[in-house]
Amino acid sequence: MLAFLHELKEAGGEGVSVYLPPGLAPGDVNKALDLPGMPPEMSESAAASKQGAIVLWGPSRMCLITPPFPIKEKHFYPNYNIEGLRSMLTRDYKVALILIRLGAYAVGVYQGQKLVASKVGTGLIHARHKQGGSSAARFARHREKQIEYFMTRVCGHAQEQIAPHLQTLDYVAYGGARTTILLLRKHCHFLGQFDDRVLPPLLDIPEPRQAVLETAIDRVWASSVMECHDNT
Repeated sequence: MLAFLHELKEAGGEGVSVYLPPGLAPGDVNKALDLPGMPPEMSESAAASKQGAIVLWGPSRMCLITPPFPIKEKHFYPNYNIEGLRSMLTRDYKVALILIRLGAYAVGVYQGQKLVASKVGTGLIHARHKQGGSSAARFARHREKQIEYFMTRVCGHAQEQIAPHLQTLDYVAYGGARTTILLLRKHCHFLGQFDDRVLPPLLDIPEPRQAVLETAIDRVWASSVMECHDNT
């Protein structure tokens, strides 16, 4: 993304920049993006983004950028203004990343993209019982206890790794299976204090392992770009 911004700056030319924070009403987004040739799908993507959006619009480049971290304020610039996004991408945010699937977890704390603390582990959780009857009901209760114990362990390890960084932590990100992530957040009251700084989840993470933890941070920092080309 930094290379893309450098290319954009080198190209120069006239244009406008619109920085939109998340949570704006679709009508407000449409009003802010009332730009010549703006496709409706771009406005819809900007309104739906949980991180907000940056629109760079002009004869030489027309694009919508979804940044890795939330935009704080709404701004309009009568030029290609990339400094706000560049500042975001060059800041060493401290991020806690929690990857979880039933039976495996990984917790890491990053300063920028450098892993400074981590804990990876597993837990025994039996697969679902496929037969019916009273034995299946007993098995289901036993499995529920295994899941509860596993969630308690993961919560404890998350607290051990994150607590020393409470005063400087910027964001928390989760990855793995959506239902398991939601179950952990419901079970672990310690993590509730970060609900106002949770990044969008990474839902296609494989089984949490150290190697997966070390590479998943690249996705936390990833931006997406939607470009519009004038074919007239």
